[in-house]
Amino acid sequence: MLRGLPALALCALPLLTTAPAAHSAPTATTGPAAALAAGPAALRAPLPLFDAIDRLPVAAEHREGYKRDLYKHWNKGLNAGDGCDTRKEVILAEAVQAPQVAAGCKLTGGSWRSVYDDVVVTDAARLDVDHFVPLAEVYDSEQAPWSAARREAYANDQNSPDTLIAVSAASNRSKADKDPAEWLPSDGSYHCTYAATWVGTKLRWDLAVDESERQALLGLAEDCATTTVVYESAP
Repeated sequence: MLRGLPALALCALPLLTTAPAAHSAPTATTGPAAALAAGPAALRAPLPLFDAIDRLPVAAEHREGYKRDLYKHWNKGLNAGDGCDTRKEVILAEAVQAPQVAAGCKLTGGSWRSVYDDVVVTDAARLDVDHFVPLAEVYDSEQAPWSAARREAYANDQNSPDTLIAVSAASNRSKADKDPAEWLPSDGSYHCTYAATWVGTKLRWDLAVDESERQALLGLAEDCATTTVVYESAP
């Protein structure tokens, strides 16, 4: 993901790579070698998508007790003094053309590419910042109950370029809290990257998959032979 703000280019993890032309979105990386050179020693080597899927624990989902406000968002972001919360910082970071920023982090102008539906958005108000693995899905997939602090950390995670993503509001509303067994982006060219990002995010946060989700991911991997996943576990 090409991050527009220097403060947001702290750590490009978890990263994913596909065949060179497969990911022209703002989240594109320059390849695993560059990522490994830049990352910490604890960074995992690139994994083929099939192997990454095999690292995911399989468990039944558990939705009872879920409330969206269990995951505090948006907080003050990476730069508490810039007047922008996490959501606005992500939008700024992912701009293809930077908007003007007025007092109170009011954004005007700029443009963004929504990778879910391959749409160019020229009004920040028409963007949603999506939790790549939706909050309800995170709750379903927690292997043990998370603390409030860990849930807030996930909900505002900018230390990975993949946990949060700015997309068109229409595509995000279509996705809602669905997993890859239930929803995929309308832009088919993004499916391999979508699968790799989903898997990398779940690995980063030690989240499980249910059996239908696993089978959907394995089915996607059949068509993504060159796709690899690199991730770093969240603190």
